[in-house]
Amino acid sequence: MKALLLYPQFPQSFWSYDRFMEIANLKAVIPPLGIITVAALLPQDWEIRFYDRNVACETEADWEWCDLVILSAMIVQKSDFWALIQKAVRLGKRVAVGGPYPTSVPQDALDAGAHFLILDEGEMTVPQFLEALRQGKTQGIFRSLEKPDVTQSPMPRFDLLQRNAYLMMAIQFSRGCPFNCEFCDIISLYGRKPRTKEPSQALAELQTLYDLGWRGSVFIVDDNFIGNQRNVKRFLRELIPWMQQHNYPFTFITEASVNLAEDDELLQLMGEAGFYAVFLGIETPDQESLQVTRKLQNTRNPLVEACHKINEAGLLIYAGFILGFDGERTGAGDRIQAFVEQTSIPQPMLGILQAPPNTALWERLKKEQRLIEDNGHPTGDQNTLMNFIPTRPIAEIAREYVAGFWTLYEPQNYLRRCLQQCLKIRSLKNRKQMMQIPLNKGLQLVAQLIWHQGIRRPEIRRQFWYQLWVILFRKPQLLTTYLGLCAAGEHFWEYRLLARRRITQQLGYDPLEFSAVPESEPMLIKS
Repeated sequence: MKALLLYPQFPQSFWSYDRFMEIANLKAVIPPLGIITVAALLPQDWEIRFYDRNVACETEADWEWCDLVILSAMIVQKSDFWALIQKAVRLGKRVAVGGPYPTSVPQDALDAGAHFLILDEGEMTVPQFLEALRQGKTQGIFRSLEKPDVTQSPMPRFDLLQRNAYLMMAIQFSRGCPFNCEFCDIISLYGRKPRTKEPSQALAELQTLYDLGWRGSVFIVDDNFIGNQRNVKRFLRELIPWMQQHNYPFTFITEASVNLAEDDELLQLMGEAGFYAVFLGIETPDQESLQVTRKLQNTRNPLVEACHKINEAGLLIYAGFILGFDGERTGAGDRIQAFVEQTSIPQPMLGILQAPPNTALWERLKKEQRLIEDNGHPTGDQNTLMNFIPTRPIAEIAREYVAGFWTLYEPQNYLRRCLQQCLKIRSLKNRKQMMQIPLNKGLQLVAQLIWHQGIRRPEIRRQFWYQLWVILFRKPQLLTTYLGLCAAGEHFWEYRLLARRRITQQLGYDPLEFSAVPESEPMLIKS
């Protein structure tokens, strides 16, 4: 069998870092770990060609060559995902699809023309698909209510990647999350019982990346790295001596719940193992909204103190915030802005609440008949208006979103937070730099940064040079991290324009141009 594995293109989004990628001569932030794991589940005698279309596109010769096309996608990749399915069908190729998007909304994949739907987790359903092929079947839907034992998950095919095109490599240690946030689809996809790999498995994956020549940052893509704290500590205790023996070839970033701040031992182990950053789902400083959305782990301790403690442990904080919870009071956007200023989080991901299919929020809103039928499937993009009727006017939420994003990513505000966050982070002895970028990419990035922010932009020129001087003398260990954050600003300063334009197109007017909701404002957004 000749299989063409394709990973669809992402549209420009908060996390795409388009301008950063351009000035650093990179193509994408991280590789698609799911589809290269699926590649490892396929028979060894199959011929495989793989393309991450965010890095490089396949050729017409590849389409002619293949017998089967395999796609994996998230909902934000919907447009290219559909186009690839339809092209395969036109060319008479069989199409098999999987990943979070088809798993959540299988009908979309069927409507697009896919022949095989390999849903849920591939360790369970890829074997079902392969058996159907052996039986000569030409279509089928493969599902599994049972969650796989990830200690049996194969080594991802890292060798298929064009590794020098990525900012980071990626591995996965666990799946699932113990919490019960109403809006989150992780627990519907992967369950509330975190399943972890063995430490030896994760180290073998890191050793493979090391042997392939990777040096730099590694994203541990778990949706909650600390979901099983006992097992993650086991892993970290073995990771620390491995890092020491290999002279700290990697630095790590991951996602975790805010209760990370409650575990001093875990914070210390992460610092010793080479973690430099963590993404936190803070969502909102409004305690009432956290209660409504069942994010109770964020209500146990003051959130500002938790952020300070995580910084003190040596970790840079990235964080997500959401507007539009039920019962949310006017001014939620202002309160998020105030929280971000208190904590100096440089890159707050501000989004508008969506109800992903099959979540508790989706089911509740469906019963309450508040889902918007023509827009019932969220796009996965942070600046798309809601796919349900909120409890306060959409126009008010949109205005707070655009105003918040506009102010938070005003260049002087953004650069100030980058410096303040780095000054808050405690430097650790076991690494010379926290964030690692390959030397050739790093030199180009610095040259571009000096041109764009140190010379070309008069509004931040003085601030750029002053802050660079401060970081060099006060926190030289954080220089690479700081410069990376500054360079990312080039993306966000473009993206805030795009975010405002997208919201304006959906509303039919610019929300910042109105001081109140227009009388003609419809309750439902334009489809």
